[in-house]
Amino acid sequence: MEKRTWLSLREFEEIRFEYKEGIAKITINRPRYYNAFTPDTTREIGEALVVCREKPEVRVVILTGEGDKAFCSGGDQNVKGKA
Repeated sequence: MEKRTWLSLREFEEIRFEYKEGIAKITINRPRYYNAFTPDTTREIGEALVVCREKPEVRVVILTGEGDKAFCSGGDQNVKGKA
């Protein structure tokens, strides 16, 4: 069986947004901070979800976190109140 690679749908700063065979994958890409999200992270996830909604070929969305320590540790307290 041929292994297919994920294709990047759009470049973001704090997430990876990829597609393969009807599946979109959104990866929070801040492993240094245990994938804690910032206002930019939530904005980017929202933009990626809009793209998923507008593409009829996307049937499934996977939301995951980079690294092996944490999916997401919540809001990044280092940027709390700075947005």
